[in-house]
Amino acid sequence: MADDKFPGWHGTTILGVRRGGEVVIAGDGQVSLGQTVIKGSARKVRKLSPGGRDVVVGFAGSTADAFTLLERLERKLEAAPGQLLRACVDLAKDWRMDKYLRNLEAMLIVTDGDGLYVITGAGDVLEPEHDVAAIGSGGNFALAAARGLMETDLSAEDVARRAMAIAASICVYTNGNLTVERVPAP
Repeated sequence: MADDKFPGWHGTTILGVRRGGEVVIAGDGQVSLGQTVIKGSARKVRKLSPGGRDVVVGFAGSTADAFTLLERLERKLEAAPGQLLRACVDLAKDWRMDKYLRNLEAMLIVTDGDGLYVITGAGDVLEPEHDVAAIGSGGNFALAAARGLMETDLSAEDVARRAMAIAASICVYTNGNLTVERVPAP
């Protein structure tokens, strides 16, 4: 995702796959500036545990902006335990309407093992079709690969790992250094 304030910054591919009673979110580790890899082992997938229930979030975009959103999401989940969709919608409302938050440049993929959502700064909370969601520079490559792999008998984690490997082989802003978090269905 490019940033207007820092032209040439790119990085990240985040993929969420729901299959066989679990959801997996995988993220690569590359952050690039122009044609230079600044870091190859960034961790863009995090586990939150508000109210004792695991929630996994993957983010693309500005790290500082993403962490601001993660903190807000955690507060929303604490206010509405076990209600991920409600927390996501409340976050999207705030993000869209708040003068400060509106300027944040990031996107999130969120799951609690049941729901799988993409949250954007435009006020969107999207539940993906075909149980696959992707964001970031290599998101479309990973999405296409994962959708094709959903036709196989692979597990959610295997689909995510193979799709990310395909994205890394095509997108120069994606590498194979993955962080993968799994959440079983409730």
